[in-house]
Amino acid sequence: MWFDALTPNEWQAVFLSLKVSFWAMTLSLPLGIAVAYALARWRFPGKQILNGIVHLPLILPPVVTGYLLLLTFGRRAPVGSFLEQTFGLVFAFRWTGAALAAGIMAFPLMVRAIRLAIEAVDPKLEQAAGTLGASQVWVFLTVTLPLILPGIIAGAILAFAKAMGEFGATITFVSNIPGQTQTLPTAIYALLQIPGGEAAALRLALVSVVIAMAALLLSEAISRRVARRVAGA
Repeated sequence: MWFDALTPNEWQAVFLSLKVSFWAMTLSLPLGIAVAYALARWRFPGKQILNGIVHLPLILPPVVTGYLLLLTFGRRAPVGSFLEQTFGLVFAFRWTGAALAAGIMAFPLMVRAIRLAIEAVDPKLEQAAGTLGASQVWVFLTVTLPLILPGIIAGAILAFAKAMGEFGATITFVSNIPGQTQTLPTAIYALLQIPGGEAAALRLALVSVVIAMAALLLSEAISRRVARRVAGA
């Protein structure tokens, strides 16, 4: 098989991409659910501004997003310096920074999928639970959350797939350091810059396609299964 020809460095890029995408998806999911719920159910001043900020990474050039991250979370930046001195967290030119960049770029897709799922839930169901004395948090956990699980799963896996393909913001923020920040897209880019690197680049491109398709198919399968269980409950 063609994947048997992958070199140790290429496998390293694959595993690092999976690691970065997993943490980008996992750490952004709670915030994604909260933001999606606020945009779908609440009315508050600045709602449209929040909606614009959430979707800004889809509109801005990824390089600009990466540069803004560097200005904010760089080791000499105020936030980056504070996080390093207080918690020992370093993002610039580390794999953690790649996860941060990928998470931010994928966040709008996650929020949109979850928001659409929340808006599809009849508010009367939540109101009925509230009239029985349930708190807003309990209503969300027992009524809303089970109904929007397919949307959450779809949004999470879509964010994972998006994070796997993130390039512009990542290479700007954390550079392209083999073994540390070199993910699949940056590895493919590096291979295309050297003579004779086309074959290796093609192998990694095929790996990217396989992982992305597997994530999308898994998302569809899980969402359908959860939807059937919710409908039968």
